[in-house]
Amino acid sequence: MNRKRKKKAGNEQQHWSVNLDVVHPNAAGIDIGNESHYVAVPPDRDAEPVRQFACFTEALQQMAAWLKSCGIDTVAMQSTGVYWLPVYEILTEGGLQVFLVNARHTKKLPGRKTDVQECQWLLQLHTFGLLNNSFRPPEEICVLRAYWR
Repeated sequence: MNRKRKKKAGNEQQHWSVNLDVVHPNAAGIDIGNESHYVAVPPDRDAEPVRQFACFTEALQQMAAWLKSCGIDTVAMQSTGVYWLPVYEILTEGGLQVFLVNARHTKKLPGRKTDVQECQWLLQLHTFGLLNNSFRPPEEICVLRAYWR
């Protein structure tokens, strides 16, 4: 391409729009932390759509109850260290479908540095089906792995 064509092509505005289908309308996003977890639900589900929960069992059970009261069916969270394990256990026991997301897939994106922004970003990506669920072996294998470790 010669210079004039390159310059002209660079000046032309792109007219396109992204039409994403909602795959998970009843989704939530959780930013897992070592001291607390931030949870985001769609803004129309609660007056306070982002909440912070402690890492203790009682707080995690409150998180699961709040998610159920908001009509949430599926949750996306990053598999960060070992901090996700109790959250995963309590949410699945509560009847929620949990998507474990590889943190590398979302951390490379620009922005979304605060915990609140991160859980909202996970909610948005999960709502449109843009996150892949990580492999989790059956419960029997998980128990054997725990003994092995």
